[in-house]
Amino acid sequence: MKLIADKSRLKGTVAIPGSKSHTIRAVAIASLAKGNSVIRRPLASSDTLSAVDCYRALGADIDTSDPAEWQVTGNAGNVTTPADTIDVGNSGTTLRVAMGSAALAEPGKTITLTGDHQIQSRPIDSLMTALQNLGANCKSLSNNGKAPLTITGRLKGGQTPIEAFTSQYLSSLLLCTPLAQNDTEIDVTLLNEPGYVQLTLDWLDKQNIKYQHDGFKHFSVRGGQSYKPFDLPIPADFSSATFFLCAAALLADEVTLTGLDFSDAQPDKAVVDYLKQMGADITVTPDSLVIKAAELTGADIDMNATPDALPALAVTAAFAKGTTRLLNVPQARSKETDRIACMAAELAKLNVKTEELPDGLIIHGSTPTPTSNLTGRDDHRIVMALSIAGLAIGLCDIDTAEAMNVTFPNYVNLMTTLGANMKTSE
Repeated sequence: MKLIADKSRLKGTVAIPGSKSHTIRAVAIASLAKGNSVIRRPLASSDTLSAVDCYRALGADIDTSDPAEWQVTGNAGNVTTPADTIDVGNSGTTLRVAMGSAALAEPGKTITLTGDHQIQSRPIDSLMTALQNLGANCKSLSNNGKAPLTITGRLKGGQTPIEAFTSQYLSSLLLCTPLAQNDTEIDVTLLNEPGYVQLTLDWLDKQNIKYQHDGFKHFSVRGGQSYKPFDLPIPADFSSATFFLCAAALLADEVTLTGLDFSDAQPDKAVVDYLKQMGADITVTPDSLVIKAAELTGADIDMNATPDALPALAVTAAFAKGTTRLLNVPQARSKETDRIACMAAELAKLNVKTEELPDGLIIHGSTPTPTSNLTGRDDHRIVMALSIAGLAIGLCDIDTAEAMNVTFPNYVNLMTTLGANMKTSE
């Protein structure tokens, strides 16, 4: 599928859909709880539905027939062992979180997890080692520290270091160790994207889970705890809002985004500050964001906390005056794609000069030119980011547009309500 974007001017109001990160955590906790939970305003995308299928296989009863509220009857931490391999599709968050949950299976019971070709290229060896240190038996079936893998229970607790190249490793441990038999001590030797760990801790706090931490460097988690059923809404997704923020900063008469809560821990709310640093005209009100197009200038931006925003910021920087440096984000090379290398290659097709760093990307602002041979690399965030270029400069075709379904299946529909000349084509 291709996404075709043409020159546009944006105006109007759009409500941002629910957070993928929150939805997957809600599914995991509700599935491990004893009793009936209600997840209100969830995000229904291929990633979150992969989480639903995964936790159904682990013994939860999940009813998604009403898109406004999912009903979950949990397994009370008694994880079942499916006969078939659990396939998480393209959802890295689901894989990492489910690894911890699978480790709660009965002693000697083995669960096999896999995913698509991108998932099978992403390292998980640090998390496997940590789970092994805490009593589970983990094995990469290709002996390369990646999926597919088997996990044999049961997680007991104890002590482990974790090198959290992605925050999802630490979040996985924090979600499963409260249900271990014994207490757990976690020494964090590296942590990227700490805001997503705070998002996990916020869920644990709602559950009254007992833990302590020392500035995210060491965690002590009490064992023998349990999750309780809940009835909660899912906050709107700042990661999805990034594409509207960036497009509006370049092209909006006036765009209003509703539903975003700045008291939420989602790290990508920092994109507002990044764009303001570049000169964007953004007004924050108690219940909305109002964005108008403004002349942007280059800036140096530390993106360690917000790797998912790199593709959209890279495209935005291409239209700014001067040079933008997106820095300290090595984990962007180990997402669905190597997003640093891929964005450099795609921007080159638009006649934008870039320089790759081991942990970042330098973009020299210029006058990009449209092209019909952009590739989204089967990466939802690259597809949507490149569409912003088409809206700004004229006709651009982006392939592998079906990847948008991973996190934002109604992206095109919402953009067109703002006046975007955008459509998909087989």
